[in-house]
Amino acid sequence: MDFIDQLRVLASRIAVTKSLIQTEEATKNAMIMPLIQALGYNPFDPFEVTPELVADVGTKKGEKVDYAILKDGKPIILFECKKAGAELNISHAGQLFRYFHVTAARFGVLTNGLTYKFFTDLEQPNKMDEKPFFEFNILDFKDRDVEELKKFAKSAFDVDSILVGANDLKYIRSIKQVLASWMTNPSEDFVRLVAGDLISGKRFTPAIKDQFTAITKQAFEQLIGERINQRLKGAMTPDPVSAPEPVTEIEAVASGEPVIVTAEEELEGFYAVRAMLRGVVASKRVVIRDAQSYCAVLLDDNNRKPICRLRFNNPQKLRLGMFNDKKEEEIISIESVDEIFNYEDRLKATVAAYLGSKDAEASS
Repeated sequence: MDFIDQLRVLASRIAVTKSLIQTEEATKNAMIMPLIQALGYNPFDPFEVTPELVADVGTKKGEKVDYAILKDGKPIILFECKKAGAELNISHAGQLFRYFHVTAARFGVLTNGLTYKFFTDLEQPNKMDEKPFFEFNILDFKDRDVEELKKFAKSAFDVDSILVGANDLKYIRSIKQVLASWMTNPSEDFVRLVAGDLISGKRFTPAIKDQFTAITKQAFEQLIGERINQRLKGAMTPDPVSAPEPVTEIEAVASGEPVIVTAEEELEGFYAVRAMLRGVVASKRVVIRDAQSYCAVLLDDNNRKPICRLRFNNPQKLRLGMFNDKKEEEIISIESVDEIFNYEDRLKATVAAYLGSKDAEASS
């Protein structure tokens, strides 16, 4: 099984069980140790992964770090763990800071089993930075995140190559934060820069500042919206295997079959669901099956694995059928097809439950 597939299996299991994890020990056993194992390290071999590694740090005796991954008997990655859902402020990483200073490890990880924050010493040698250079969320990761995490795997681990990339990651992270702040609240200096050529020869008055601040925010919103639409159009491109051709009423009548017409809104809703689930399951496994009263969206074209139902027969009264863990349908009224995106988390959880079940694994 590929590394990304191992992560998806782990993510699907965590999505279903995270509400049951109430303690730090349970978090370690159910979430953190499996990820360490996915990276290729044996958490049950004390020569490779040592739990509660002890060291004397200055006047503090018997300091412990939750896990230390070892290479040639020396720590290379340190883990400090909190219970699932706990905050991961830098103030919670005191032991990690102290232990980082007295070991050969170049990487420290602060985690609550859901989010993993990776630290190193880019600012000052042998002193752990206060800001992580990389974050990984097991329930919300992209391909590029997996590629970065893979660098810490046993088979690929190389300190120098990770450190080269870490410096770039740190700056990319900071730039993204600045850009995000400009999107929601553009600074005066940024607005001046944007408006400079457009108001050439005019004074940058308070009125012009207010006008261009609002315009800049609108421009950002439109640009992001256009980029999202472009990505969605790519994601919604019909799959020749599982995306059906619309059936016209004339074709249905001619064939003698019951009149079942796949409406444009139903196809649009199907492609929206498929797009949202791309990070959880391969698109070709998300299949549409039309019926007279609703359009079913299924996993693996299996009616025992319903993802949702699109009840769009009445364009003036769109309804969405969602399923709970007992496969009971809840019918929700929506104003437009776009509102399906409001239920992305529930759709992902439904698919994750199927992927985590024994019968889903057997049929995959």
